[in-house]
Amino acid sequence: QVRLVQSGGGLVQAGGSLRLSCTASGQTFGTYAMGWFRQAPGKEREFVAAIRRNPTITYYADSVKGRFTIFRDNAKNTVYLQMNSLKPEDTAVYYCAATNNLRDSGKGPYDYWGQGTQVTVSS
Repeated sequence: QVRLVQSGGGLVQAGGSLRLSCTASGQTFGTYAMGWFRQAPGKEREFVAAIRRNPTITYYADSVKGRFTIFRDNAKNTVYLQMNSLKPEDTAVYYCAATNNLRDSGKGPYDYWGQGTQVTVSS
């Protein structure tokens, strides 16, 4: 079992930046691939970014490529999502997730999920 606890998020103006954090319980964090997803009101949950155990291997949705960066600190059992140049359409609840069986797309399947954190970007 892995418990994921998220922090960060909030309200920011368009063009601003936010950093989300996701800290995992247990001592096996380094064995998991990690991902970030988001869900806007009335929309389905969508993939945002993922990072493999090898932190040099990352995946991004086209909509965030070049603006968002996913990275991990295994010593702190934490994965981060640095979000720059935020747009109103980035407004959503963001979720982190963990898996031992990440497919090449980075999109899953994921076994464990964080509680979600709200990101609101005002225009």
